[in-house]
Amino acid sequence: MEKKWSIRLIRFAAIFGLFGTFLGSKMSGDIDYSLRPIHAHILLVGWLSVFAWGIFYKVYTIKHKILVTIQSILAMTGAFGLTFGMWMYNLNPFNLNDTFVMIFFIVGGTLLLLAFTLFMVITFFIEVQEK
Repeated sequence: MEKKWSIRLIRFAAIFGLFGTFLGSKMSGDIDYSLRPIHAHILLVGWLSVFAWGIFYKVYTIKHKILVTIQSILAMTGAFGLTFGMWMYNLNPFNLNDTFVMIFFIVGGTLLLLAFTLFMVITFFIEVQEK
């Protein structure tokens, strides 16, 4: 199960990596760095963290498979929710209700926090590999 989630997380991270580097390139070309916090979170959370989780699941066998599924869903939903919510909070291009946008941003961040917490727990439930 964790091997299947591994490639899903890595592909998801690759999308974030491409988008994050494109955003950085656009900011540099426009000489407008107002989206730096969003750019940083896309790359650190969406690319780096999600990629690291994918590699971890590729390398280790996890005893409780359901935890991998829950953590991966929380990770992808949280990474998207946090970064998209941050973008909406800073720009609000669709002119949505400010309370809705703030709640969207907070929920995304909270899901990501849960993903990090669950990952920490999962690291204690790996199958030890004898050499």
